[in-house]
Amino acid sequence: MASWSLYIIRTRQNTLYTGITTDIDKRFAEHSAAGKKGAKYLRAKGPLQLVYSVSMRSHTLAAKAEHRVKKLTKAQKEKIVVQALSQAELLSVLKLDGEVI
Repeated sequence: MASWSLYIIRTRQNTLYTGITTDIDKRFAEHSAAGKKGAKYLRAKGPLQLVYSVSMRSHTLAAKAEHRVKKLTKAQKEKIVVQALSQAELLSVLKLDGEVI
């Protein structure tokens, strides 16, 4: 079973992009290469910087967390990055700590 992670990337314009993957190094390289496999949003916004990642228990939980993080304000996302929240802390902030998956 693949281990899923949620990650946040900072662009040259200081915007934050959130995604999930089973291989952070590979996915970040795809985004950085600006090819077809990278996110369209990140093209021509490099250099990119991986500023946060956290392992998740399952794809379902990672997808739910990604959805909630994408709805946060930039200031709230910055707080996650600066505080380098653990999985438990992130799930608590996102109100997903009671999820049984």
